[in-house]
Amino acid sequence: MSLDAPALAPVDGAPFSFGIAAACFNAELVDGLIASLRTTFSASGVRPERIELLRVPGSHEVPYAIQLLAESGRHDCLIALGVLIGGDTNHHEMVGNSVSQALQQISLSARRPVINGVVVANTRAQAEARCLGPINRGAEFARAALTMAVLKQTHSR
Repeated sequence: MSLDAPALAPVDGAPFSFGIAAACFNAELVDGLIASLRTTFSASGVRPERIELLRVPGSHEVPYAIQLLAESGRHDCLIALGVLIGGDTNHHEMVGNSVSQALQQISLSARRPVINGVVVANTRAQAEARCLGPINRGAEFARAALTMAVLKQTHSR
């Protein structure tokens, strides 16, 4: 993962609604992403009632929940959250690839931006740095969602 995050322009989030699908597996780490998202959204003016959160067992179930949120039509942008950590096999990479492809397909077919916030790390320490530590991926995902909500609003027909 790159540490070179883009400098995105500030966005007034007050008019926007967001749907989040978050895995329960690696809950402490995913909860850290959610907390960072909420903090960044709040600082941008997004009201708490404009954020819908669906929890699912693991990252592999996240695309289904994102599909449900997309079909509802209630949200300007959707955010998928999960944490996959390497172990004795490459299962985390397989699930990460599958989830990424599914989220892209949903975004394009539903014509709705989907932020892929599923963190894939080789070690727990890497995941902690991205979810609870100095590499604040949750805030990055929120800023990307705000930017994409503006894009959807200004370029949708």
